[in-house]
Amino acid sequence: MREKINSYMGFARKSGQLITGAETCGEEIDKGRLKLLIISEDAAENSKEKMTLKAKRAGINYRVYGERDVMSHAVGKPGSCIFGVKDENFAKVIMKEIDDKTGKEVL
Repeated sequence: MREKINSYMGFARKSGQLITGAETCGEEIDKGRLKLLIISEDAAENSKEKMTLKAKRAGINYRVYGERDVMSHAVGKPGSCIFGVKDENFAKVIMKEIDDKTGKEVL
């Protein structure tokens, strides 16, 4: 069965509220348009550090969660490991699902 998190991310992508890639997400953080940053657990350490620091400085919620292949397949962007959610409602529901699944909260 497909995880709810992946389904929500897929819905967000189809509605234009989910973006992928470090550069694109970084630009949206700078513009204040991002509500949630999701970084896959198997992303490069340098990318994780850079993006989490950027999110912290901007006051953006972020989560380190999931595997690159599974998550990128769910949103139709193979190879992606950094995802940005632009919609507040999608961000809230995805954060809740991640927090419930992992039993922890970051930020």
